[in-house]
Amino acid sequence: MSKQRLNRLTPYMFVAPAALVMILALFYPIAYMIWGSFRDWDPSQNLSETEFVGLANYAKLLVDPAFHTSFWVTLVFAFTVVAVEMVIGVGLALLLDRNIRGMSVLRTLFILPMMIAPVVVGLVWRYMFHQTYGTFNRFFEAIGLPKVDWLGQNPLLSVIIADIWQWTPFIFILSLAALQSLPRSALEAARIDGATGWQQVIHIKLPLMMPVLIVTMLLRLIDAFKVLEVILVLTGGGPGLSTEILALRIARTAREFRELGEAAAMSNYLLMLLMVLTLGMFAFTRWQEARARRLQFAQEEEG
Repeated sequence: MSKQRLNRLTPYMFVAPAALVMILALFYPIAYMIWGSFRDWDPSQNLSETEFVGLANYAKLLVDPAFHTSFWVTLVFAFTVVAVEMVIGVGLALLLDRNIRGMSVLRTLFILPMMIAPVVVGLVWRYMFHQTYGTFNRFFEAIGLPKVDWLGQNPLLSVIIADIWQWTPFIFILSLAALQSLPRSALEAARIDGATGWQQVIHIKLPLMMPVLIVTMLLRLIDAFKVLEVILVLTGGGPGLSTEILALRIARTAREFRELGEAAAMSNYLLMLLMVLTLGMFAFTRWQEARARRLQFAQEEEG
């Protein structure tokens, strides 16, 4: 009996160290943050010394215009950059998924922006957007167009362009890997049946790539909600609150306003939003897989 119990416990013993690390490194900080969001917490205080205020921090944020603005800016920024990056990244993967001389060098060049530190990306694009000696305005001046105050008149567009430039390679790499792992038998059968290149993309490649694309989009969307360095260097969240996303608002609330409880409540709002998006995408993936199985079953029944 003791040997049987030992055999049953053996898998759990192997998992226990990793589970302990996960509890300490993941669940404990989240629980600490959640508990802190119910307190009137100042950085000079220990959490145990703070006053319990219940849902006051959450209620305050619901009527805070600055929080509403930051929340809206975050949604616009995140969904815009992810949508554009998905289109460009998948398009480049489809374009470069072929055996052409020098293509490996070209693929390597495409992923270079992703390797640069975000602070450096912000500094480079801040110089390029400069109103007087920036690269874009020098080009406009050379062709007779008026200069544009990018960071003053179009700050959100400027940070969107910088983010797209840096993170489109991430979508490109994963999309290209998904393309190269597709079953060649299905593509060859489509060619034999007379399918054109666009028909193969729409009816074979994209449907087969969809599970990878959904996970890729989810990872990029989660990361886009937490962008901080590029925006901090480019615009500092301004002018006004025009580029202040939630991550920057949380940092300012904790550091400048010294309201750790309110910052923790903001973090929990962001966490809940990301959980809803994650669960929604996973539900969509499972629905799509179930639909594919039903269609395959129907085809087998007809055959």
